Amino acid sequence: MIEQDILRRFLFEDIGVRGEWVKLTTSWQSAKQHQQGPQNAQLQLGEALAAVVMLSATIKFNGSIILQAQGNGDFKTLVAQSTHDRKIRGLLHSNDHVRPGSLENMFGQGQLVLTIEPDNSQPYQGVVPLQGKNLASALQTYFEQSEQLKTRLWLFANETHAAGLLLQELPSQNSYNDDWERIEMLADTITGQELLELDCENMLYRLFNEENVRLFDPEAVEFQCACSRSRIERTLQMMGREELENILEERGDIQVSCEFCGEQYLFDGFDVEVVLSRQESAAYQSKTRH
Repeated sequence: MIEQDILRRFLFEDIGVRGEWVKLTTSWQSAKQHQQGPQNAQLQLGEALAAVVMLSATIKFNGSIILQAQGNGDFKTLVAQSTHDRKIRGLLHSNDHVRPGSLENMFGQGQLVLTIEPDNSQPYQGVVPLQGKNLASALQTYFEQSEQLKTRLWLFANETHAAGLLLQELPSQNSYNDDWERIEMLADTITGQELLELDCENMLYRLFNEENVRLFDPEAVEFQCACSRSRIERTLQMMGREELENILEERGDIQVSCEFCGEQYLFDGFDVEVVLSRQESAAYQSKTRH
Protein backbone atom coordinates (compact mmCIF):
# COMPACT_ATOMS: atom_id res chain seq x y z
CA MET A 1 0.00 0.00 0.00
CA ILE A 2 1.34 3.44 -0.95
CA GLU A 3 1.52 5.71 2.07
CA GLN A 4 0.27 9.24 1.47
CA ASP A 5 -1.25 11.92 3.69
CA ILE A 6 0.35 10.05 6.59
CA LEU A 7 2.50 10.93 9.59
CA ARG A 8 4.56 8.16 11.20
CA ARG A 9 6.62 8.36 14.37
CA PHE A 10 9.56 6.12 15.17
CA LEU A 11 11.95 5.57 18.05
CA PHE A 12 15.52 4.35 18.25
CA GLU A 13 15.14 1.82 21.05
CA ASP A 14 18.74 1.81 22.27
CA ILE A 15 19.52 5.54 22.20
CA GLY A 16 17.71 8.73 23.17
CA VAL A 17 16.57 9.74 19.69
CA ARG A 18 13.10 9.85 18.18
CA GLY A 19 11.93 10.61 14.67
CA GLU A 20 8.98 11.49 12.47
CA TRP A 21 8.23 11.07 8.78
CA VAL A 22 5.40 12.64 6.81
CA LYS A 23 4.18 12.49 3.24
CA LEU A 24 1.44 14.78 1.92
CA THR A 25 -0.35 14.19 -1.37
CA THR A 26 -4.07 14.97 -1.56
CA SER A 27 -3.83 17.31 1.43
CA TRP A 28 -0.96 19.17 -0.27
CA GLN A 29 -2.93 19.52 -3.52
CA SER A 30 -5.98 20.79 -1.61
CA ALA A 31 -3.96 23.31 0.39
CA LYS A 32 -2.19 24.86 -2.59
CA GLN A 33 -5.10 25.04 -5.03
CA HIS A 34 -6.28 28.28 -3.38
CA GLN A 35 -2.81 29.91 -3.35
CA GLN A 36 -1.34 31.99 -6.14
CA GLY A 37 2.41 32.36 -6.58
CA PRO A 38 5.42 31.19 -8.60
CA GLN A 39 6.46 27.56 -8.32
CA ASN A 40 9.39 28.12 -5.97
CA ALA A 41 7.06 29.94 -3.54
CA GLN A 42 4.48 27.14 -3.78
CA LEU A 43 7.12 24.53 -3.01
CA GLN A 44 8.11 26.48 0.11
CA LEU A 45 4.49 26.17 1.22
CA GLY A 46 4.68 22.39 0.73
CA GLU A 47 7.82 22.19 2.86
CA ALA A 48 6.22 24.37 5.55
CA LEU A 49 3.13 22.15 5.69
CA ALA A 50 5.28 19.03 6.03
CA ALA A 51 7.19 20.76 8.83
CA VAL A 52 4.16 21.85 10.87
CA VAL A 53 2.60 18.38 10.69
CA MET A 54 5.75 16.94 12.26
CA LEU A 55 5.95 19.77 14.79
CA SER A 56 2.29 19.24 15.74
CA ALA A 57 3.24 15.72 16.84
CA THR A 58 5.55 17.24 19.47
CA ILE A 59 2.79 19.13 21.33
CA LYS A 60 1.12 17.28 24.20
CA PHE A 61 -2.26 19.01 24.22
CA ASN A 62 -5.20 19.87 21.99
CA GLY A 63 -4.51 22.91 19.86
CA SER A 64 -2.51 23.93 16.83
CA ILE A 65 0.93 25.06 15.74
CA ILE A 66 1.41 27.87 13.22
CA LEU A 67 4.55 28.58 11.23
CA GLN A 68 4.74 32.10 9.82
CA ALA A 69 7.57 33.53 7.74
CA GLN A 70 7.46 37.22 6.84
CA GLY A 71 9.93 39.42 5.01
CA ASN A 72 10.38 42.50 2.84
CA GLY A 73 11.55 40.67 -0.28
CA ASP A 74 9.72 39.10 -3.22
CA PHE A 75 8.20 36.52 -0.87
CA LYS A 76 6.07 38.49 1.60
CA THR A 77 4.29 35.96 3.78
CA LEU A 78 4.17 32.20 4.26
CA VAL A 79 1.77 30.61 6.77
CA ALA A 80 1.30 26.91 7.54
CA GLN A 81 -0.89 25.51 10.31
CA SER A 82 -1.53 22.03 11.69
CA THR A 83 -3.84 21.02 14.51
CA HIS A 84 -3.01 18.30 17.03
CA ASP A 85 -5.18 15.91 14.98
CA ARG A 86 -3.28 16.72 11.75
CA LYS A 87 -5.71 19.09 9.99
CA ILE A 88 -3.61 21.40 7.83
CA ARG A 89 -3.99 24.64 5.89
CA GLY A 90 -1.63 27.27 4.51
CA LEU A 91 -1.30 30.46 2.52
CA LEU A 92 1.33 32.50 0.71
CA HIS A 93 1.66 36.08 -0.51
CA SER A 94 4.42 36.87 -2.98
CA ASN A 95 5.35 38.83 -6.07
CA ASP A 96 4.90 37.12 -9.45
CA HIS A 97 8.62 36.36 -9.46
CA VAL A 98 10.56 35.23 -6.38
CA ARG A 99 14.36 35.15 -6.52
CA PRO A 100 15.55 31.55 -6.07
CA GLY A 101 18.14 30.52 -3.50
CA SER A 102 18.42 31.12 0.22
CA LEU A 103 15.71 32.39 2.53
CA GLU A 104 17.33 35.82 2.41
CA ASN A 105 17.11 35.77 -1.40
CA MET A 106 13.41 34.96 -1.30
CA PHE A 107 12.19 36.86 1.78
CA GLY A 108 14.78 39.61 2.16
CA GLN A 109 15.03 40.67 5.80
CA GLY A 110 12.48 38.79 7.85
CA GLN A 111 11.62 36.55 10.73
CA LEU A 112 10.28 33.08 11.35
CA VAL A 113 7.59 32.87 14.03
CA LEU A 114 6.32 29.62 15.55
CA THR A 115 3.08 30.02 17.50
CA ILE A 116 1.67 27.27 19.67
CA GLU A 117 -2.03 27.76 20.38
CA PRO A 118 -3.47 25.43 23.05
CA ASP A 119 -7.26 25.26 22.95
CA ASN A 120 -7.67 26.18 26.62
CA SER A 121 -4.78 28.49 27.44
CA GLN A 122 -2.80 31.44 26.11
CA PRO A 123 -0.70 31.01 22.95
CA TYR A 124 3.04 31.42 23.08
CA GLN A 125 5.58 32.23 20.39
CA GLY A 126 9.18 31.69 19.44
CA VAL A 127 10.91 33.98 16.94
CA VAL A 128 14.18 33.54 15.03
CA PRO A 129 15.68 35.44 12.08
CA LEU A 130 14.61 34.16 8.67
CA GLN A 131 18.09 33.09 7.63
CA GLY A 132 19.75 30.06 6.10
CA LYS A 133 19.73 28.05 2.93
CA ASN A 134 16.21 26.69 3.49
CA LEU A 135 13.28 26.39 5.86
CA ALA A 136 14.72 23.29 7.53
CA SER A 137 17.86 25.15 8.58
CA ALA A 138 15.84 28.06 10.02
CA LEU A 139 13.73 25.63 12.05
CA GLN A 140 16.87 23.94 13.35
CA THR A 141 18.05 27.35 14.57
CA TYR A 142 14.71 27.74 16.37
CA PHE A 143 15.12 24.44 18.18
CA GLU A 144 18.72 25.17 19.11
CA GLN A 145 17.77 28.52 20.63
CA SER A 146 14.39 27.82 22.24
CA GLU A 147 14.17 24.09 22.94
CA GLN A 148 17.90 23.43 23.32
CA LEU A 149 17.38 19.95 21.86
CA LYS A 150 19.44 18.54 19.03
CA THR A 151 17.06 18.54 16.06
CA ARG A 152 17.45 18.00 12.33
CA LEU A 153 14.86 18.34 9.59
CA TRP A 154 14.82 17.39 5.92
CA LEU A 155 12.00 18.95 3.87
CA PHE A 156 11.20 18.47 0.18
CA ALA A 157 8.25 19.27 -2.09
CA ASN A 158 7.38 18.92 -5.74
CA GLU A 159 4.21 19.38 -7.77
CA THR A 160 2.55 16.24 -6.40
CA HIS A 161 4.05 15.53 -2.97
CA ALA A 162 5.50 17.23 0.09
CA ALA A 163 7.54 15.17 2.54
CA GLY A 164 9.62 15.59 5.65
CA LEU A 165 11.90 13.78 8.07
CA LEU A 166 12.62 14.95 11.62
CA LEU A 167 15.13 13.62 14.13
CA GLN A 168 15.33 14.88 17.70
CA GLU A 169 17.03 13.84 20.89
CA LEU A 170 14.69 12.98 23.76
CA PRO A 171 14.71 15.75 26.39
CA SER A 172 15.02 13.44 29.41
CA GLN A 173 17.58 11.15 27.84
CA ASN A 174 20.29 13.07 26.06
CA SER A 175 22.02 10.77 23.63
CA TYR A 176 25.75 10.41 23.56
CA ASN A 177 27.25 12.63 20.89
CA ASP A 178 28.59 9.71 18.88
CA ASP A 179 25.11 8.10 18.77
CA TRP A 180 23.51 11.34 17.56
CA GLU A 181 26.27 12.00 15.04
CA ARG A 182 25.97 8.49 13.61
CA ILE A 183 22.17 8.77 13.17
CA GLU A 184 22.47 12.28 11.75
CA MET A 185 25.17 11.20 9.29
CA LEU A 186 23.06 8.27 8.09
CA ALA A 187 19.97 10.47 7.68
CA ASP A 188 21.98 13.05 5.76
CA THR A 189 22.37 10.56 2.90
CA ILE A 190 18.64 10.79 2.09
CA THR A 191 17.83 12.46 -1.22
CA GLY A 192 14.81 14.54 -2.04
CA GLN A 193 13.65 11.94 -4.54
CA GLU A 194 13.89 9.14 -1.97
CA LEU A 195 12.00 11.09 0.67
CA LEU A 196 9.26 11.96 -1.81
CA GLU A 197 8.97 8.44 -3.28
CA LEU A 198 9.75 5.85 -0.58
CA ASP A 199 7.24 4.81 2.06
CA CYS A 200 8.32 5.10 5.68
CA GLU A 201 9.41 1.49 6.28
CA ASN A 202 11.52 1.40 3.14
CA MET A 203 13.09 4.74 4.00
CA LEU A 204 13.96 3.58 7.54
CA TYR A 205 15.48 0.39 6.18
CA ARG A 206 17.45 2.35 3.58
CA LEU A 207 18.87 4.68 6.26
CA PHE A 208 18.98 2.74 9.52
CA ASN A 209 18.89 -0.99 8.78
CA GLU A 210 21.54 -1.71 11.43
CA GLU A 211 19.70 0.26 14.15
CA ASN A 212 16.96 -1.00 16.46
CA VAL A 213 14.00 1.16 15.33
CA ARG A 214 10.40 0.90 16.54
CA LEU A 215 7.82 2.24 14.06
CA PHE A 216 4.44 3.43 15.34
CA ASP A 217 1.06 3.24 13.60
CA PRO A 218 0.27 5.74 10.82
CA GLU A 219 -1.70 8.90 11.58
CA ALA A 220 -3.86 10.43 8.83
CA VAL A 221 -3.32 14.02 7.64
CA GLU A 222 -5.94 16.05 5.76
CA PHE A 223 -6.58 19.56 4.53
CA GLN A 224 -9.32 21.27 6.53
CA CYS A 225 -9.88 24.98 6.93
CA ALA A 226 -10.91 26.38 10.31
CA CYS A 227 -12.85 29.30 8.86
CA SER A 228 -16.56 29.66 9.71
CA ARG A 229 -19.30 32.26 9.53
CA SER A 230 -19.21 32.69 13.30
CA ARG A 231 -15.47 33.49 13.20
CA ILE A 232 -16.03 36.07 10.47
CA GLU A 233 -18.84 37.59 12.55
CA ARG A 234 -16.46 38.03 15.50
CA THR A 235 -14.00 39.79 13.18
CA LEU A 236 -16.75 42.13 11.97
CA GLN A 237 -17.77 42.91 15.56
CA MET A 238 -14.19 43.98 16.30
CA MET A 239 -14.34 46.48 13.41
CA GLY A 240 -17.20 48.38 15.07
CA ARG A 241 -20.53 49.78 13.90
CA GLU A 242 -19.23 52.95 12.27
CA GLU A 243 -16.71 51.23 10.01
CA LEU A 244 -19.16 48.50 9.00
CA GLU A 245 -21.88 51.04 8.16
CA ASN A 246 -19.40 53.00 6.04
CA ILE A 247 -18.54 49.86 4.07
CA LEU A 248 -22.23 49.06 3.57
CA GLU A 249 -22.94 52.60 2.38
CA GLU A 250 -20.08 52.39 -0.11
CA ARG A 251 -20.55 48.83 -1.41
CA GLY A 252 -24.06 47.71 -0.43
CA ASP A 253 -22.84 44.55 1.30
CA ILE A 254 -19.73 43.07 2.90
CA GLN A 255 -17.96 40.19 1.18
CA VAL A 256 -15.25 38.26 2.99
CA SER A 257 -13.12 35.61 1.28
CA CYS A 258 -11.07 33.11 3.31
CA GLU A 259 -7.46 33.26 2.12
CA PHE A 260 -6.82 29.65 3.13
CA CYS A 261 -9.67 27.88 1.33
CA GLY A 262 -11.40 30.46 -0.89
CA GLU A 263 -14.77 30.18 0.92
CA GLN A 264 -16.93 33.28 0.37
CA TYR A 265 -19.02 34.88 3.12
CA LEU A 266 -21.62 37.54 2.28
CA PHE A 267 -23.23 39.92 4.77
CA ASP A 268 -25.97 42.35 3.71
CA GLY A 269 -27.26 45.22 5.84
CA PHE A 270 -29.67 43.01 7.75
CA ASP A 271 -26.93 40.43 8.51
CA VAL A 272 -24.61 43.15 9.81
CA GLU A 273 -27.33 44.59 12.05
CA VAL A 274 -27.96 41.14 13.53
CA VAL A 275 -24.22 40.69 14.20
CA LEU A 276 -23.92 44.10 15.87
CA SER A 277 -27.11 43.80 17.94
CA ARG A 278 -25.93 40.42 19.20
CA GLN A 279 -22.68 42.03 20.36
CA GLU A 280 -24.46 45.01 21.94
CA SER A 281 -26.90 42.72 23.75
CA ALA A 282 -24.06 40.62 25.17
CA ALA A 283 -22.26 43.80 26.33
CA TYR A 284 -25.44 45.10 28.02
CA GLN A 285 -26.07 41.82 29.83
CA SER A 286 -22.45 41.73 31.02
CA LYS A 287 -22.75 45.29 32.35
CA THR A 288 -26.06 44.64 34.19
CA ARG A 289 -24.60 41.60 35.93
CA HIS A 290 -22.02 43.87 37.54
